[in-house]
Amino acid sequence: MEDHGSAPRNDLSLTRVLAALLLSLALVACAPQPQRAPPKAPVPVVPTSPYERASWSQLPGWQSDALHEAWPAMLASCRALRFRAEWSVPCTAAQGVTGATADEVRRFFGQYFEPYQVVKYNGTVREDTGLVTGYYEPQLLGARTPSAQFHTPLYAPPPDLLTIDLASVYPELKGLRLRGRLEGNRVVPYYSRAELANNPAVRGREIVWVDNALDAFMLQVQGSGRVLLTTGEVIRLQYMDQNGHPYRSIGRYLVDNGFLTTEQATMPGIRAWLASHPDKLQEVLNANPSVVFFREEPITDPAQGPKGAQGIPLTPGRSIAVDPAFVPLGTPVFLATTFPASTQPLERLVIAQDTGGAIKGAARADLFWGTGIGAGELAGKMRQPCRMWILWPRNVPLPR
Repeated sequence: MEDHGSAPRNDLSLTRVLAALLLSLALVACAPQPQRAPPKAPVPVVPTSPYERASWSQLPGWQSDALHEAWPAMLASCRALRFRAEWSVPCTAAQGVTGATADEVRRFFGQYFEPYQVVKYNGTVREDTGLVTGYYEPQLLGARTPSAQFHTPLYAPPPDLLTIDLASVYPELKGLRLRGRLEGNRVVPYYSRAELANNPAVRGREIVWVDNALDAFMLQVQGSGRVLLTTGEVIRLQYMDQNGHPYRSIGRYLVDNGFLTTEQATMPGIRAWLASHPDKLQEVLNANPSVVFFREEPITDPAQGPKGAQGIPLTPGRSIAVDPAFVPLGTPVFLATTFPASTQPLERLVIAQDTGGAIKGAARADLFWGTGIGAGELAGKMRQPCRMWILWPRNVPLPR
């Protein structure tokens, strides 16, 4: 039997439910809404390649440079590279080029190579201007035995110097080596410049003694040099090893300590300051803890420079040191800069045949000026902005 008396109560309940629902919707509408996060700004894409395709017309001085002056250096590098697949075509073709004129060399490069500008990125900011410095082969006076005149030794690698190839443990660290010495059963850093003289292991490792401590220091910085002995013989000291400490600029040390301004901290300026402050000489030299060890080599052709990292004699004015992570050794490079301490354009073809401890990063080069005092004066003054283009074989993937 139906209970008809319940119907009004059911209608009231529904009304209340609807009212409550409407109230709740109103409250929801009035309630503060959660803030929607603003759309994220797109992450800027930083180009990963330091190489930008260029045209030959973008190379300032390409049409006017005496390109044939770099041809002997080019052929020397090609002899070392010709068995690599990426270099076989241009280096084989180079054997048939006399290189007697700039036009002949220009045609060769136009046929077998393409130019790419070397750039770098500071965050997302593109920079196409780098730095070129200079180096040279010093010639010192020396003797096979020490004396009051010849008092500063240059060493062959000492027997307690350990070289650890990190790639043997971590393949991704190919080309990186750690240097040190044993102390008990621990490997510790090798002696710094300030500590080396107290190491008994260097006794008997002296190749020659020279008459000037600053000149000996500069020979180490340059990585090689010649020594005129008291017998009249001239020998070459070639880089053999290093103590593992990072290179520190003595010019920077003098500037940071207020002894010189940045403009004064050229090699001639440093030399003049040290000559007038002899009591500071060892302190300043010790500011660079890095020490280079040498091997002796005979000089068969006095016109040739020392061997660079590619194992090829350097050509004055046409060989450069580079960071091989960006410019592989043997690569032809077009350099646009200015002469040392000058605004006179220096635009020329050079060959990457060497490396250096201070030569790091893209668009960074060190120009080899030659041997002796004149070359040293040019190298010491050179710290110029530059632009660089690698000349890379056609249809070959760019270096990684």
